[in-house]
Order: sequence, then structure tokens, then C-alpha cells
Amino acid sequence: MSAIVNEVRKEKVTLKNLTLENITKACRGTYHGPERLLSEEVTDVVIDSRKVEKGDLFVAIDGENVNAHQFIPDTIAKGALCVVSHEDLGDTDYPYILVESTGQALLDIAKLYRDSFDVKVVGITGSVGKTSTKEMIAAVASQKYNVHKTLGNFNNEWGLPLTIFQMNESHEVAILEMGVNHFGEMRRLSSVASPDICVITNIGVAHLEFFKTREGILQEKSEMIQDMKNGGTIILNGDDDLLSQMEPVKGSVPLFFGTGENSQFRASDIQALGLKGTRCTIHLPSGDSFTCVIPVPGSHMVSNALAGAAVGYSLGLTPEEIKAGIESYAALPGRNHLIQTDSLTILDDCYNANPVSTKAAIDVLALSEGRKVAVLGDMGELGSDELDLHYQVGAYAAQKGIDLVCGIGPMSKDLVRGVTEAGSSAKGMWFETKEDFLSSLDTLIQKGDNVLVKASKYMKLPVVVEALQNK
Repeated sequence: MSAIVNEVRKEKVTLKNLTLENITKACRGTYHGPERLLSEEVTDVVIDSRKVEKGDLFVAIDGENVNAHQFIPDTIAKGALCVVSHEDLGDTDYPYILVESTGQALLDIAKLYRDSFDVKVVGITGSVGKTSTKEMIAAVASQKYNVHKTLGNFNNEWGLPLTIFQMNESHEVAILEMGVNHFGEMRRLSSVASPDICVITNIGVAHLEFFKTREGILQEKSEMIQDMKNGGTIILNGDDDLLSQMEPVKGSVPLFFGTGENSQFRASDIQALGLKGTRCTIHLPSGDSFTCVIPVPGSHMVSNALAGAAVGYSLGLTPEEIKAGIESYAALPGRNHLIQTDSLTILDDCYNANPVSTKAAIDVLALSEGRKVAVLGDMGELGSDELDLHYQVGAYAAQKGIDLVCGIGPMSKDLVRGVTEAGSSAKGMWFETKEDFLSSLDTLIQKGDNVLVKASKYMKLPVVVEALQNK
């Protein structure tokens, strides 16, 4: 959650409809303080005491090892208008709202704020590709509308509210990413977002430790649709075996995107352009079609482009606007981000990883010309089959012609074993820690190499990308 706490600040204005009176009602709290302040609007809602500024509302959400309530006096000294607390603070010389749960209060306040705007909300979830799909949809929708979108990884029970608080009256479309890894979490998010358009990218094997089966993942992800507004639009990946079987929900018949004939938004004539991207023709339900170049490598980007086309079409964009949006797409650091240095081509995809997304990244690396090196770290939350899944990724890398696979972390020992037992010319090397790998960097990486870096985010491999850039 640490990255979530480092909120992005916006220009200081009061937040529409967020008076202390309305906030107290929304989170079913008890207000303690001068009645004259009840009509005051807060300037921002903050959960990091270090970021508090004059006029803010500080919501004291405790972390795993920190009681946020101990920082309340500091926030008042910085000018916070009010505090939300789940501890009874007794008689104070500053206003506070007592609630049962500050975490729930944050969601309740975000719901109040979201409902203050007449804005089309696009909700996105899925096992793989949520963020890149979000960025693609934003690139398309911004061709016609003023778009607000989830920043970075602000997609959980803290991040979604903080994203919503960055909205203002100039925004016409909000694209909100929702990530979950336990049953019951989706409705907590989607009930706040109240999406007009629901997009599910795919049902993979991420978080199997908690969901047990892909069917369990489908069950939880699709809960988002229960909070879709009446008359809303459901957009699903028609190439996904589970999503393609989904029936109408709340009277809405799903629209599908994919490469199959049954998808209303379909791609044909797909041509890989190496690390320069992919050319394809996109067909729309209207009968219109256009050829475009997706400027980021990887066949999975075709699926993202189709999702962008489907949302753009649903929002009333023309084929020309959809095409322009797709071709304007730019990858984020850590997510299929191509970095060209004087000596190396680096594929920075180290924000997060699971077997499906890692194989997709290997597919991209395989498109490059020259020596191919994959630096792969442990993938978390895979359940009882985690070692076998690592082994399969290693075998896949060998089959795809990757020249050198460097595995980092305890579980990646099995990944490297998958490489060496594949019977190919691929070489596998295992390192217990990233520090061990970095100490051997100069002997492993050669000038002209194409290097993929990917792992679950807890492995913290951006330091490897940085070292490669400085090599």
C-alpha cells in the first residue's frame, strides 16, 4: 500500500458536495466539533499525514504496523479542517468525525463525491492487462472527451477513492481500474465506482492462492457488473474461454472483442512489426473498419486496442477518432515499456507478473533481433502449483528461443530448471537475490542485447532496469 499513500495532489479547490455535514451522513459517523463548520467543504481527502495541507480532511487509516491516529495532532497543526477517526478522541479543540471503520468511511466519502458528477465511468478489471487496457481506453476516449483515469496502481480500496477525489467538473469520462485478490473485494470497489461501462480483460491465473480456480476469479471479477448503472454496457474479451460464455446481466447483452468471428469488435490481418508494434485491421459493429498500427510491441496489445475500440464506439467516437487514439498510445514505465540505450534494448515490464503476462512478455522479447535475455523474478500468489507454474514459464522461454534466462528469487530456481530441462540451446542461470544478479551484470549482459525484466512487484526489480540503463 506504500505507493498508494504517496498521493498525487491537485490544485487546491474545495471538493464539490463534500461538506463536513454531508461527509458525516455519508459515512454514518458522529460529528464532534463546532456546528458552524458543518457547512464547510474540504479541499482534499488525504490518508497520508505527511501530505496534509490547509483545509484537508485527514482519514486516519491504520497500516499493518502503524497506528495512523498518532499523527492526528500533526495534521491539525498543518491546517486540516477535520479528521475521520475510528477511535473516540474525547474532548478535542478540533473537529473530528467518529466512525466504525475509517477504511469503509473512505469508500463512503468517495461514493458521495463520485455521485456528485454527471460523468461516464468506465470500470476495468481482469487478471492481466488492466493498466495497459486502461491506458489504451484513455488514449481513445481522450480524442473526444476530457478524461480522468486511475493513476499508477491506485486500483484497490485505498487507491480507488483517492483516484475519485482527483475528479473535477471538467471531466466527462472517468476510467477506473479495479484490482482484487480476495472474495468480496470487488463489490466494495464497484459500489463506489458505479460504472456505466464494465470491461473485463481476461480471466487468468493471478491470485489463485486466494481464488483457487479460474472460475472463482470469474465469479469475483464479474461482480463489478452488479453495480453497473441501468442501461449500462458490458464489454468482454471474446477470446477468453470463460468470458465468452457469459450471459446477459441486468438486461444488458455483453459485447465481445477479439479475433474470432463471434466478436463484434474484431481484429484481422494482424502483422507483427517486431518491437515497433503491430499492424492490424479493426472491424466495428457498424460495418466500418480501419487499419492501424499499435505502437507498442506484443500480440496482447491487439486485445487492448480492441477493448479501446469497443469503449470508444460505445462512447460515440467515430472510426477516425478511435484509430487516432489507438495510434497515440504510449506505454507506462514498468508495463511493456521499451527503453533504448546506447548499448541495449530494454523491455521494462517489471511492475508485476503472473504466468500469463510473463509468457506474453516473452513473446514480445522473441520478436527482437539479436541476442535475447530474460531477467525473470518470482511470481507471487499462485497457490499450491506455484513451483510448477514457474517451471512452465522457464520451459516456455526456452521454446521461444530466448538465449539466456536469469531467474531471481527462491521460486525462480524452478523456472531456471524449466529452461535447462527443455532440451534447447537456451541457457538458464539462477540467482537467489537481485543483488547477486547485479553483481554479475557486467559479465552476463553484452552490448546489443535485448533484455526483458519482469517479476511480481514485491521483487522490486526496477533497480535492475535502472542498472541496465546505466550500463
